[in-house]
Amino acid sequence: MSVFADATAVRRTGEGRYEVDVHPGYCIGAAPNGGYLMALLARAAVDVSPHAHPVATATNFLRVAKAGAPAEIVVEPRKEGRTAATSLVGLVQDGKRIVDALITTGTLEDGVDPDWVGDPPAVPLPPLEECTGARSPGDTGGFADHVDMRFDRTTMGWLDGNPSGRPELRAWFRLPDGEEPDAYVLALAVDALPPVSLNLGANGWAPTVELTWHMRAVPAPGWLSLHGSGRLLTGGWFDEEVEVWDSAGRLVAQSRQLARVPKGGFR
Repeated sequence: MSVFADATAVRRTGEGRYEVDVHPGYCIGAAPNGGYLMALLARAAVDVSPHAHPVATATNFLRVAKAGAPAEIVVEPRKEGRTAATSLVGLVQDGKRIVDALITTGTLEDGVDPDWVGDPPAVPLPPLEECTGARSPGDTGGFADHVDMRFDRTTMGWLDGNPSGRPELRAWFRLPDGEEPDAYVLALAVDALPPVSLNLGANGWAPTVELTWHMRAVPAPGWLSLHGSGRLLTGGWFDEEVEVWDSAGRLVAQSRQLARVPKGGFR
């Protein structure tokens, strides 16, 4: 079993109830990454479902999870059908709901070619060898040591105090131990980029309030490419959208989140 698979393992303790350990290695600062927590919830949702993939996940982050501590996942089925099943899935620590997600599962066929309206969109990411590794503000060796990310240098001016003024970030992504991407790796990938608000001059990490993501296809082996963008920062809130493309050039996941401007304010 890989490091990530082991870190997101769920142990069934009863009907719709699972015991998990929140791994400290997937933290940004002291807070577990939201994508990592969504992967935990997705494993439990799929375990109770007749379907193989978490095709739609709407997540509310209510409190900061405690890393290195046990937690319970509670799955409450809402509907089960031939093509889809839906459950309300919650992460609980110390008797409090930490994360709630409405997860719809389905079964996606492998290797299906997409049908686009018009020409397929271009993927504006430089070759891997032209990109650079980087750690994000607040990284203390946790999350950055458990993923391999190579960033498009043109979107990383904020690292040198020269934010581009455009809310966008792009990077290649994979797990460092060679684990190939699957549904749970996609859950991690959609929340792996630093916040796009950094390129608008925001300073520090940004807590996600709500994140919805869709799994669009079973990913091919190899690197994933991540494309993050935003449209509006106002009143202390900003939006962020991420597309995840696989090595075969297929769009395999999409996400949209609402987040708070970092507590560090602006440069």
